[in-house]
Amino acid sequence: MTLPKLHVAVLMGGWSNERAVSLMSGEGVAKALESKGHKVTRIDMDRDVALRLSEAKPDVVFNALHGAPGEDGTVQGMMDLMGLTYTHSGLATSVIAIDKELTKQALVPHGIPMPGGRIVESATIHERDPLPRPYVLKPVNEGSSVGVAIVTDEGNYGNPIAPDAKGPWQEFDRLLAEPFIRGRELTTAVIGDRALLVTELKPKSGFYDFDAKYTDGMTEHVCPAEIPDEITAACKDLALRSHQLLGCKGASRADFRWDDTQGIEGLFLLEVNTQPGMTPLSLVPEQARACGMEYPDLVEAVIAEALADAGKVAKGAK
Repeated sequence: MTLPKLHVAVLMGGWSNERAVSLMSGEGVAKALESKGHKVTRIDMDRDVALRLSEAKPDVVFNALHGAPGEDGTVQGMMDLMGLTYTHSGLATSVIAIDKELTKQALVPHGIPMPGGRIVESATIHERDPLPRPYVLKPVNEGSSVGVAIVTDEGNYGNPIAPDAKGPWQEFDRLLAEPFIRGRELTTAVIGDRALLVTELKPKSGFYDFDAKYTDGMTEHVCPAEIPDEITAACKDLALRSHQLLGCKGASRADFRWDDTQGIEGLFLLEVNTQPGMTPLSLVPEQARACGMEYPDLVEAVIAEALADAGKVAKGAK
């Protein structure tokens, strides 16, 4: 679908742990839109964001924020109240998908395999392990592997975990404890109603944490992943079903762990990211490109879905 020339406000930055990544995503989106002839207003989100959006009067807002409050429903609710059309998922979906426990509650009853585990108070982990080692501790509602710790049998943080050991327990009062799934890191992007490909992520050292995601050269991307057809098909099916069950819009990215010694029984969905990165290193643009969709076309496709949902495609620019 060919878009009319639009005025797009690109919302980026903010104050989450992922601010720098959001600025890169937003600038990439803005340049892509300008290359297509659209008018772009860049907005680095601050507390006056509602006023700035009101003054800009865009046809559509491209939400390039990562983390709270741009990915957890807060900004979505504000834009709903303002009557703005915006990309990616809406308020309810964002509230659920940013919260790993709510995501499990929404998806597991529908047959989506996810790791077990439970919510723990951070203070209690210094008294006893919440699960048998090895296990994973992560914030309940952060993305991009922010604050993830893998607690091993060897007691890398102490046994029990020492209060002065650096980890997410120093930053967050509540954590999600999950069994550690050995094996391989896989991810699948969904655009609209289509699951794209499966990428395997191979960190050069350690595991696929925030630094490995966003530092050039720290992670090898194998796209498409060199895995059995059965696993590829399962990842794509689970990613699309999760996208639909949660009510995601625009682009999403489903992250998996696969224990390749267990076949299909070893595949688990970890989370669904409703505001996936759009930086040069990001996985969604990489998969789209491998499917023949260049970056500016990807950006326009996300905007086209937002306009279609709002019934505005035929209206063009104001």
